[in-house]
Amino acid sequence: MLKTLLRAIMRWLFKVEVRGRLEELRAERLLIIANHQSFLDGLLLGLFLPYNAVFVVHTTVAKRWSFRVMLSLVDYLAVDPGNPMAMKGVVKAIEAGRPVVIFPEGRITVTGSLMKVYEGPAFVAARTGATIVPVRLEGATRSYFSRTSGALKKQFFPRITLTVLPEAQIPMPDEPSAKLRRKKAGEAMRKIMQEMLFAATPQRTLFDALVDAIRLHGRATRVMEDMRQIELSYAEILRTALALGRMSARLAPEDARIGVLLPNLGTTACLIFGMSAFKRVPAMLNYSAGAQGMLDACTTAQVQVVMTSHKFLENAKLTEIVSAMPGIRWVYLEDLQPTFSWLDKLWLVAFAQWFPRWATRKIDPESSAVVLFTSGSEGKPKGVVLSHRALLANVAQICAVIDFSPDDKFMCVLPIFHAFGLTAGAILPMVTGTKLFLYPSPLHYKVIPEVIYDRNCTVLFGTSTFLGHYAKYANPYDFYRMRYVVAGAEKLNEEVRKTWFEKFGIRILEGYGATECAPVLAVNTPMAYLPGSVGQLLPGMAYKIEPVPGIEGGGILHVHGPNLMSGYYLFDHPGELVPPKSDVGAGWYNTGDVVDVDAAGFIIIKGRVKRFAKIAGEMVSLEMVEKIATQASPAHLHAAVSQVDAQRGEALVLYTTDSTLNRERILEVARANGNPEIAVPKKILVLEVIPLLGTGKTDYVTLKKMAESA
Repeated sequence: MLKTLLRAIMRWLFKVEVRGRLEELRAERLLIIANHQSFLDGLLLGLFLPYNAVFVVHTTVAKRWSFRVMLSLVDYLAVDPGNPMAMKGVVKAIEAGRPVVIFPEGRITVTGSLMKVYEGPAFVAARTGATIVPVRLEGATRSYFSRTSGALKKQFFPRITLTVLPEAQIPMPDEPSAKLRRKKAGEAMRKIMQEMLFAATPQRTLFDALVDAIRLHGRATRVMEDMRQIELSYAEILRTALALGRMSARLAPEDARIGVLLPNLGTTACLIFGMSAFKRVPAMLNYSAGAQGMLDACTTAQVQVVMTSHKFLENAKLTEIVSAMPGIRWVYLEDLQPTFSWLDKLWLVAFAQWFPRWATRKIDPESSAVVLFTSGSEGKPKGVVLSHRALLANVAQICAVIDFSPDDKFMCVLPIFHAFGLTAGAILPMVTGTKLFLYPSPLHYKVIPEVIYDRNCTVLFGTSTFLGHYAKYANPYDFYRMRYVVAGAEKLNEEVRKTWFEKFGIRILEGYGATECAPVLAVNTPMAYLPGSVGQLLPGMAYKIEPVPGIEGGGILHVHGPNLMSGYYLFDHPGELVPPKSDVGAGWYNTGDVVDVDAAGFIIIKGRVKRFAKIAGEMVSLEMVEKIATQASPAHLHAAVSQVDAQRGEALVLYTTDSTLNRERILEVARANGNPEIAVPKKILVLEVIPLLGTGKTDYVTLKKMAESA
């Protein structure tokens, strides 16, 4: 009777909702695991689980009189998660047929995200062969019973959800020692917990995610600012998004692609959310691609209207592109403002901002949210169509492995037309209540470290090239508050990694992705880190390796997952969506990267298929050539390409900014590393500056043309 009464009270106070059905699971040995959000968690599981389970609690909790009252209602075992021998009682309980409930983290989260996962519960599951039932608790971190910081808005009675995920098992690892078996089992438990956090995330649209964030964190919460240094609250962001969305809806019919040619500004971010709310699809144009590149992109996605700004075109010296792109209707934000009538303002102030979901269109999460464009390294640019589902799935995947929180502040320097800058740099903080600073250009190497210091930023995403320049000009104290620096889009230079660690004491987390995957596929994390790798695949991802003749160890990586694109728009067939497909099947994406995956799931990239040269019948990695050159001259930049050679098929060409670098120096390093002499270029050309794309990657297309003409 007491349990029934308490259950009714909790349902009334916290609107507790249980998703999934535990009653159907009747395993002989059952281990129920859950993330640990608050002091309410044990009570919630005890009241709403259909079992008479044994609860595993920390010894310090069991000693407190206030908790002993609640523990008197259930059977429990008091253990110290740091003591390997403490799990013997848990093993006995499971082997006796009693369901056991345990929190693998061992403590209540202080970040709101997953914390360290102890190996003990995992080893118990492996030793007993128990069926693991993951249960995700959501909402309790916002109660006053949690231990999260004051930056997260607290409520007396937040809505709490318990989501029961499909069961899993951890087989006993085949390792020579008990220590290694425990470690491997612990890694398997961590992955199950991360998969649980991701899988329980509901499918929504971008605008729905923004509205949910406003509801959770409060309209008055200030989360975004740009170089104007005016912090925008969620209420101001919502009003701006609704106004811009309503005005953009008049420019084109539903589902039409509207070009966006704007820098990293709060207005740009609001425009993206506003357009998606009214079922218009922003096509993000790369303003560093030139007039012809942008015109090709517009043709590919059938973009007839482009939204931009007079001021931006003038400041960026892009005014000439307007006349160089015939057939495009240019709409300027400065000219739109007078068209927002008093009726529009009444609609916004009296209705839309208070009932945003009623004021906008109902949208399928599978529908197109944004179109991004490849750099055109294979000819004409391709339009990558990303759905709401793909973008938000990638956000959830990232948040499942890295503990971002409202205490953090993102510094977004990568352009929003770049998938890395859009998803990780802008969308992620805006839908999770994390503060965001939008900076208009990643090329201001001296200014950006100062802004990071001045605005107390804690998270930075960048390319290896950009991070190397920031380190060169930054004061050692500029990054004193920095918690995470994540490198992607190109291979992390070893010298850059070393400089950041020695000068700032910061370990760069290298990641890996592709625009077609929204974009993050894998990333090193504080809990799973391997130098030289790009980390493990994110939760929900599957992969297959296709062998490549002539390359030993690894092969071409094919991936599949919820963050995969809806398809391509191709220049030859404008506006026609071509779904993803690779040699391993429909719905898979061929990354074109040659990788090796170790036993722990860490991905080591050997290079792109197109970044290999075939010299005298042997495959030579151009990235290996660059690595050797970097070791020979670490203070300079280097880029390797190939050119046709009548005698050997192809020949290596190394471009460098080091005028003193010669073949003898490179050959000496190659021999010391054990690299073959065939990987040492005979032709070395000096450039003042290595050409870069707007995303920070090396412009190999230009270098290849230079090599061919030479």
